[in-house]
Amino acid sequence: MTVLHLADAGEAADLGAFLARLVHYDRAAAGGRPAPGTTLAVFGRPPSFEVVAIRTARLAKPYEHGLDDTLDVTVSAGELLESVDETAATATVPGAVTGPPWAGVLPPRGGWRQEPGLPSPDAVRATVAAVVVEFRSRTGELAPELRTRAELDRLGREIWSRPLGGTTLPVRAAHAAQALGFLRPVAPTAPRAADDRRLPSGEGELGLYSSGAWLRLRTPFGSIAVRRAGLGALDISVH
Repeated sequence: MTVLHLADAGEAADLGAFLARLVHYDRAAAGGRPAPGTTLAVFGRPPSFEVVAIRTARLAKPYEHGLDDTLDVTVSAGELLESVDETAATATVPGAVTGPPWAGVLPPRGGWRQEPGLPSPDAVRATVAAVVVEFRSRTGELAPELRTRAELDRLGREIWSRPLGGTTLPVRAAHAAQALGFLRPVAPTAPRAADDRRLPSGEGELGLYSSGAWLRLRTPFGSIAVRRAGLGALDISVH
């Protein structure tokens, strides 16, 4: 049994909140792997958005029972959430599950470079809100006989595949960030933890980066990555 000792109760609460949002869409799986230092990167793929969500957790010390920074496993997101103990600031890594196809195509560890054209945080949030309203309005206007799954999917692809601002990032990536709690405003006095120590440091609330076939929306609370060639349901990977 692998016990993760998180940095403090707040870190445990943040990890639990991320997992709870992820499980809202599907409790199937999550994945994790180590980032530099005592940091764990947790990955999930909410099927509704076709993105990879990344949330890091600061650890107080390395893994127990002889495990070191080679921990790389896919587990049940629901079971991992149930194991989080905020009082003790620990989480127990559940037994591994058969990894879904997306777990073998995770964003790269390095090589990220900043991309231009990303709107301001307020503009990104406003865009997501406006597109949500548009999607609900247009689906609501469909005649009952036309409100089929195929038509809803077609409409969704049309709306959510639009580029965000002057970037090639699809709006659905920003929508996923909002749904997972990554787009909330940063309190001026609140400590700001980097979402992933492998990304280049950057100023501001949001940043857009690219590496190979991947685009990544970075926020102080987590990242959303999109493979430009497409991703191909919810599992979690812990690294």
